[in-house]
Amino acid sequence: MNWNWFFRKKYNDDHPDFWKAYVDSFDKKQRKPIQETRFVAFDTETTGFDKKNDRVLSLGAVEITNKTIKVNNTFEIYIKQDVFNPETVKIHGILKEGDLEKVSELEAIKLFLAYIKNDILVAHHAGFDYAMVNEMLLRHGLGKLKNDFIDTGVLFSKSKHIIYRENLKKHYTLDDLCKELNIAMTDRHTSIGDALITAIAFLKIITRLDKIKILKWDYLMK
Repeated sequence: MNWNWFFRKKYNDDHPDFWKAYVDSFDKKQRKPIQETRFVAFDTETTGFDKKNDRVLSLGAVEITNKTIKVNNTFEIYIKQDVFNPETVKIHGILKEGDLEKVSELEAIKLFLAYIKNDILVAHHAGFDYAMVNEMLLRHGLGKLKNDFIDTGVLFSKSKHIIYRENLKKHYTLDDLCKELNIAMTDRHTSIGDALITAIAFLKIITRLDKIKILKWDYLMK
C-alpha cells in the first residue's frame, strides 16, 4: 500500500474544498521563464508584531506579470476583529468597527488563497507577513502557505552589492527602498499601498538585474 498517498488522502479529506484545491494546484505547477511568471506582492497590516497573539487587520496584494503591475487586478480586504490593539491605529488607521466593510478571518483566507493561487509571493521583510498569514491558516486547522516567496529587502541588499559593489547593509526598511529607488510613498502603512510599493521596488530591482544579465531563477530564489 502507498502510505504517502493514504495519509495525504486522509489529510485532504479532513479539509475544506478550497484548501484541497489550493494544495493540489502545486502538483501541476511548472516553472516558467521569469518574464512569464506571475508574482504576487502582498502586505499585511496587523494589531502588533506578536504572531501568536496579534491578528491581521487587512491584506493587500497586487499581481506582477511580464514586468507589469496589473493595476486592474488588485486585492484588498479587511478582517473582523476579536483581538484589537488601539495603540496601533495611529500607524494603520484601521478602527475595530468603523465604516470599512470587513469579512471573517476564514472568508479572508479563502479569498486570499484564490487570489495568490500557486504563484510566487513577494513581500518586504517577508518572514513576518508569511508568519502572520500562516497563523491565520493554523487557527482554522489548515496547513501553512505552500508558495515560494521572495523578500525585497534581501533581494535589494544582494543586488546593491552586485551592481554597485557596495558593502551589504543588514536591514533595509521599505522607506529605505523608496528613497534608494525613487518610489513615491503613496498610501504608506496601508496593506494595498505597501503591496504596491513592494511591487514597484521588486520590478525596479529585477530590471537592474536583467540589465547586467544575472536575472536568473537560481539568483532570484536563493
